[in-house]
Amino acid sequence: MAPTREVILDAALRVIRERGLAKATTKEIAKAAGFSEAALYKHFADKSEIFLGVLQERSPGFPPLHTRLAAQPGSATVAHNLTEIAVAALAFYQENFPLFGSIFAEQAIFDAHRLRLRQLGAGPHKVNDALAGYLRGEQHLGRVRADADVAAAADLLLGACFQQAFLNHFQGQRPNPATAARHTNLLLPVLEP
Repeated sequence: MAPTREVILDAALRVIRERGLAKATTKEIAKAAGFSEAALYKHFADKSEIFLGVLQERSPGFPPLHTRLAAQPGSATVAHNLTEIAVAALAFYQENFPLFGSIFAEQAIFDAHRLRLRQLGAGPHKVNDALAGYLRGEQHLGRVRADADVAAAADLLLGACFQQAFLNHFQGQRPNPATAARHTNLLLPVLEP
């Protein structure tokens, strides 16, 4: 039998996908997992920690995105690295769009979730920060223009990926790596020295 934490995360993913985060109570997650609510709290402090666990450990898109964001400045080419990051971001956003959308369903739940993520040092801005950090490293190596606004570049690329994931999800389409490459190619002229 799988460890309790793993069973809880699997159950949480099912419940969140079926009901949305706002209606995925710890009671419902515990029931789906076949445990008491007390068992949940032995492994997670609250629903926000469960949600983070689902994103980080159950989303097939998280490990590739995390790996791509850890690209070392100076490795491969900037264009290659940015395209790989964009492809991974597009896949991650598309896979998780229903989960993200459910957070906004009820303002009180959204506010509580946002506060809890801040307390945990987590949140969607971490992806932008990581990409900006990578680009800053490339700036130091002279592979990105010294006057380039790397934070804005990160926002633009990831924002384009998020918007494309929304459109794909709405239209019932799968992510297309060529689209991610197109977004990267549009950004390169403002980054290249």
